[in-house]
Formats: sequence, C-alpha cells, structure tokens
Amino acid sequence: MAVGEDPLDVLIIPTGTIAEERDLVAPGDVIIGGQSNISFGVRSQNILVGERVRFEGDIEVERECRVDIWCEIEGNVMVGEDAYLGERVSISGRLAVGGDLDIGDDVQIEEGFEANGWINIRNPLPTIIFLFMYLTQLLRLGEEEAAEELLSEILEGERGDGKDEDPLVIPRGSYISDEMWRVSTPVVVKNDCRLHGNFRAVDISIGENVNLFGSIRAREGVVIGNGTRIHGDVTTREGDIILREGSHILGDISCNKLELYEGARVEGTIRAKDGMQIRSKERKPQE
Repeated sequence: MAVGEDPLDVLIIPTGTIAEERDLVAPGDVIIGGQSNISFGVRSQNILVGERVRFEGDIEVERECRVDIWCEIEGNVMVGEDAYLGERVSISGRLAVGGDLDIGDDVQIEEGFEANGWINIRNPLPTIIFLFMYLTQLLRLGEEEAAEELLSEILEGERGDGKDEDPLVIPRGSYISDEMWRVSTPVVVKNDCRLHGNFRAVDISIGENVNLFGSIRAREGVVIGNGTRIHGDVTTREGDIILREGSHILGDISCNKLELYEGARVEGTIRAKDGMQIRSKERKPQE
C-alpha cells in the first residue's frame, strides 16, 4: 500500500481466516475502523479498534488489545499481555489482562477485571489518532522511508518474532456478522479461508481454496480464485465476473461479461449482458 492512501479503505481477510457461527478467528492481527458493528466474537494475536465500535461477542487476544473511546463490547475481554481501553468503553462481561492495564475515565466493566501487571487510570490517546499523527509528522519531515516502514509494521504484521502474517483489516463503518459482510469499500479475501455470510461491497477479489457459505454482490467486478467454492449467487451491478480454474459457484451468475476458465463450474443460471468468454487454463510463469 502506498503512503498517502487510507490504510483502512479495503476490507482485507488474510490467508487462513475462519468466520463461522459466533467467532471470527484471524491467524495474525485485527485492525477495525471506527463506527463499525461486529457481531462476531474475535480471536487474534493483537487487536486495534477505532472509536465507537460495537462487538456482540467476546474478544480474545494472545498479545495486546487496544480499544478506543466509546466502544461497546457485549461479552468478555481476555488479553494475554497488555490492554489499553479508552474513555467510556463499556464491557458487559469480565476483563482479564495478563500484563498491564491502561484505562480511561468512565470505563464500565460489569463483571469486574483483573490484571497481573500495573493498572493506570487515565485517558490514553486514542490509538488510531496517535498512529496517524505520527505518520503525518514523518511525512511532514520528509521521512518517506520511515513512514513506509511504519505502514508496513501496522498493515503487514511484521512483529519481529519470525512471523509475517497479514492483518485482518475492517474499514470504518462496516457491518460484519455471520449473515452479512457489508462495506462501502473493495474486499480482498486471501487463500484458504472458511467464511459464513453474504458479502456486499464495491468490488470483490477472492483467492484460492476459499469456502464461502453465502452470496456475493458487488457494484463493480468480482474475481473468484482457483478451487474456491461459493455456496450462493454471484452478482455485479456494473462489472464483470472472472471465474478461475476449478472455482465452483453453487448459485446463479449475473454480470455484464463472464470470463470462465476451464474447470470452473456454475450450477445455477448464467446471465451475462455482454456475453461469456471461455478461457483455457492459466499458464504459470516458468521459474
């Protein structure tokens, strides 16, 4: 991602993510933009939450949890290391922190809390605001390389522990549940994910060997990767649909133009205003 772009302007679901029934399980970190509604419980390495986000489940992280002001969590919060809760955060369950707890004014925790480290009661600067203030200052000083490195650490999960997992990024104002993933941005789903819910977005790109139990509706284009199964309809209002080799659509297709690679299957009705083009197998570049 280039410096100057909004780092929360795409819903990114990293490889190996599982979302079914009540839990959203990410292999790495989770970054959630402000004013979003998350009906899943969330399990991850670290979690970074913007202001006024509402959760309808538990939050469980192995490392750090940073939650900005006015967030509501209808469940328990379990943190392996440190936790940072901004002003007026409310937790309907219990808070358990393995390390230090930094907590703002008027935080409500209905079933109590425990922390094994230090407890600081103050108003920590909202994390999203702090990060972008720091990024803006670096750019003002002409430190483009340092700014790129900061974005890389935030958005690519380079934590210095030998792991290099991409984060799960949820844009501002999103609605995420086991019935509906609704965003006003593009969506990128990486490989080997298992997801529940109907996707509604600007455009959608899905990687290889994904199993999606739901439909897809995009304003622009849709790309379905090799070996991916969609248990529902795939529809675009203005764009084209590309079905890679071995993809399997169990519902209907509706688009302007359909590109269908050898081995792709559609069990329902195909409606393509500008026709359908069948392509041969994609050739991988020689090493």
